[in-house]
Amino acid sequence: MEIIPAIDLLGGRCVRLYQGDFGRVTEYDTDPLAIVAGYQAAGARRLHLVDLDGARSGVPGNLGLLRSLAALPGLQVQIGGGIRELATAQMLIAAGASRVVLGSVAINDPAIAIGWLEALGAEHVVLAFDVRLQDDQAGPVAVTHGWRESSGRRLWELFELYLASGARHFLCTDVGRDGTLAGPNNALYAECMRRYPEARIIASGGLSSAADLPALAATGVTAVVTGKALLEGRISLEEIGRFSRAG
Repeated sequence: MEIIPAIDLLGGRCVRLYQGDFGRVTEYDTDPLAIVAGYQAAGARRLHLVDLDGARSGVPGNLGLLRSLAALPGLQVQIGGGIRELATAQMLIAAGASRVVLGSVAINDPAIAIGWLEALGAEHVVLAFDVRLQDDQAGPVAVTHGWRESSGRRLWELFELYLASGARHFLCTDVGRDGTLAGPNNALYAECMRRYPEARIIASGGLSSAADLPALAATGVTAVVTGKALLEGRISLEEIGRFSRAG
């Protein structure tokens, strides 16, 4: 299981939002390039970059920093945040991103997202599903608009649709755990892998310490994205090298 460090950018600064809320921002007073250089030195081969400026405006807000990060030798950058046009995705790849992360469009407009998947190539696309657990037996439901609105689409429906369309890489976040340090939802990821063993699934949300890693790895997920736990020293840089493998 690969550990993929995550940084969220707002105004060129490294921040974290609690539960996706722009009104609850924690700012980290460290240069993003310095943070990423430390992750890379520890063994990270991939970075998960969230452009919060782009998420708010629909226009990429950190292209210069993306270019600088992508220029670091041996580091691949996957980037998401407000990618609402194919041209934007192509611009980000041209700026050095190895993969673009499609969230809202993948949930709300599958026909459009499938077209982009075909245009960009499956290896350059991560489909991101933010989900909220339901009390019924139909499975988790994808949410949008800062996790405030239910899309009405079941997670299993989305996996089946996109796997049939040639997608390979998926990012799945239990929004009830994101940023909480409450531990990942291992049951959710184990069920995803049981249903879709061919998918390369990146887990996200709730990772609190290195003690969470073995059980998460046992679910069969390809990777885990972690931001807050690394920034706050709950997971050491050494764990990146100990656990990670480039995938």
